[in-house]
Amino acid sequence: MIDLRLYTIVFLLFIPLTEVASQDNFRVLFYNVENLFDALDDSLKDDNDFLPDGFMRWSEWKYREKLKNIAKVITAVGGMYSPALVGLCEIENDSVLHDLTKRSALSVQGYDFIVTDSPDERGIDVALLYQRHQFKLLEHTEYDIKFSDKRRRPTRNILHAVGTLENKDTLDVFVVHFPSRVSGKLDTEEARTESAQVLRNKVDSIFSVRINPNLIIMGDFNDEPDDKSILNVLKANQIKEDILNNELYNLLYIKNKTPECGTYKYQGVWSVIDHLIVNGRLLNNANSTHVKNNNAYIYNESFLLEKDEKYYGMKPFRTNIGPRYNGGFSDHLPIYIDINILFNE
Repeated sequence: MIDLRLYTIVFLLFIPLTEVASQDNFRVLFYNVENLFDALDDSLKDDNDFLPDGFMRWSEWKYREKLKNIAKVITAVGGMYSPALVGLCEIENDSVLHDLTKRSALSVQGYDFIVTDSPDERGIDVALLYQRHQFKLLEHTEYDIKFSDKRRRPTRNILHAVGTLENKDTLDVFVVHFPSRVSGKLDTEEARTESAQVLRNKVDSIFSVRINPNLIIMGDFNDEPDDKSILNVLKANQIKEDILNNELYNLLYIKNKTPECGTYKYQGVWSVIDHLIVNGRLLNNANSTHVKNNNAYIYNESFLLEKDEKYYGMKPFRTNIGPRYNGGFSDHLPIYIDINILFNE
C-alpha cells in the first residue's frame, strides 16, 4: 500500500514554484485611414481641398461619417478585445484624434493618443492610439527627415513611442508614413531610402542601449517588401530558420502572393505597401513577449471592399473617388499582429 504522505511530498516536488500565465489578447493594428481631415481651415497648412467649398466638398457631416467608419474598423479588427495599440497615418491633427477617441464609438474603449507635428505641406501626420492599462507610455518623440535634394517637399515625421507592458517588458514602437510615389517610383525612391536610413539609425541606437529589445515598426512605406528602402536600407527581411534577436523581420514579406493579396490596389494591381516589422527577439516563443504564430494579417473583410468595375475582382471601399464622395472607409486595408505576453503569477 502506498504511503499517502510520501505520495503527496513527491507530487509537490514537481509543482513549479511559480506558474506562467499568458495574455494573448494584445493586438497591434496599423491603418492608413485616407485623409482624416476635419472641415475647418488651418491657415498654416494646405488643407483647402478638405473644406466645404474646396475640391472635395468636405463637410462636417462627411467628417463625422468618416470618424464612425474608422471607429467601426478598429472595433471590428479588435474582435472580442479592442486593439491595445493602433498606428494611424493620414491624420490631420490632434483635434481629429480627440474626436475619434473621445466623441465616437471608441470613447468607451479607453484610448489615449500621441501624434506627430510634421512639416508635411498638407498637414498630415502619423499617430498612435494606446490603451493605458495595456501599454504604459514612458516617453515619445518624433524624428524629422532631411532630404539631400532640397527641392523635395517635406514629409511626415517618424513617431517613436516607448512603453512597458503588463509583464514589465519594454516595447519600442515606431509609426511611419514614407514619401509617396506620386511622381513615379524611380523619381521618388531616394526619398524613401533616406527615410529608411533615418529609421535604421534609430533602430541601431535602440539595439545599442537595450539589453532585451522588443521592437515593432508599422506603417505605410509606399514600397513593397523587396524594394530597396525596406530590404536593403532598413534591412527588414523575411523570416528565416536562423532568427537573430537584433535583426529586423518583415511579417508581411509574403512569399507566394496571390493576385488578390495586398493592402493597396492601384490600376487593378494589388501590392503590399503597409508593413509590420519586428526584431528577432519578438519571434522567439521562449521570450516573455513574442508575436503569436510569428504571423501578420491583412484584414480584408467584405465590408471594407467593393467591386472593381474598371479592372477585376474587388478593391478597397474608399471614402472618396476623386472629388466624388463614395461613403467608404479607406484606399488601404488594415494590418495587424497578435502579441503573447507571459508573466509569472
